[in-house]
Amino acid sequence: MEIINKIKANAKKHSKRIVLPEGKEERTLKAADIILAEEIAQIILLGNPEEIKQTAASLNLNHIEKATIINPKNSAQKEAYADLLVEIRKSKGLTKQEALKLVEDPLYYAVLMIKNGDADGEVAGAMNSTGNVLRPAFQIVKTLPGISVVSGVFFMIFENKSIGDNGILVFADCAVHPDPNERELAEIAVMTSKTTKAIIGLEPRVAMLSFSTKGSAKHPMCDKVINATRIAKEIDPQICIDGELQADAAIIEAIGKSKAPNSPIAGKANVLVFPSLEVGNIAYKLVQRLAGAEAVGPVLQGMAAPINDLSRGCSVDDIVSLVAITVNQAAGK
Repeated sequence: MEIINKIKANAKKHSKRIVLPEGKEERTLKAADIILAEEIAQIILLGNPEEIKQTAASLNLNHIEKATIINPKNSAQKEAYADLLVEIRKSKGLTKQEALKLVEDPLYYAVLMIKNGDADGEVAGAMNSTGNVLRPAFQIVKTLPGISVVSGVFFMIFENKSIGDNGILVFADCAVHPDPNERELAEIAVMTSKTTKAIIGLEPRVAMLSFSTKGSAKHPMCDKVINATRIAKEIDPQICIDGELQADAAIIEAIGKSKAPNSPIAGKANVLVFPSLEVGNIAYKLVQRLAGAEAVGPVLQGMAAPINDLSRGCSVDDIVSLVAITVNQAAGK
């Protein structure tokens, strides 16, 4: 896939350190072997080194020796990371004994590595739920300054190159935050604009979607989108954004000109921001299944460091692609 190859090529320029906490999981090891062979990233595997090496040998993997392998249970950094965790969670009354136990969990250890500057990003979820992956991230890394919400982006890739930007549309939020308020929706728009530029190098043109275009309907749900558009411009005066726009007005030039003739975005949008998770999730799945689009993601955004969650049904290629995306996020911070 052309866009994935472009993402990988860009990742190779940066040599970022990506930690994979599910170090003995077979798909993860196969992906790590490819990543190391292609020099997409430096890889840190968490788990028992002997088990990891034995599994790699049984899978005939030849590049795992290039990875850094760390066992959180007896790591030289265990004490220091426990102290760091106590400091971060002191308001919650976390004790040193509790922290030492948590540090042995690879999902906590991975995030503490990032917080301590020992890794640049994390990819997990092949064998853990989204909640388990994100809980340590929310507790330790938290969100970017000025951003209060984490959201999920999908890159929708179409065979028809006339759609979006050479067959690419970016959808958000389709994965994380159920019902954003005006401020949160604005933050999602700003972060999606930045993610689009950092990962695939497109100049984002952001449409804030609604069931109304420029006042064609009156409803508090429309007001939320209108106000979110205004707030997004206040957060980032350079953002190229407009709303409220219906989906057809956002992406079909003739309809955009008819419904919103003075809009700089109408008919030309390549980033679609949905008013709620319900709408975004339904939309991306319909487009994926009925239009045959390839859905790459979700890519999580808004965290203070790039931490991405896999589906437990992911393929080896999915892991490789998400690691490359995570590298580009780290490089674009």
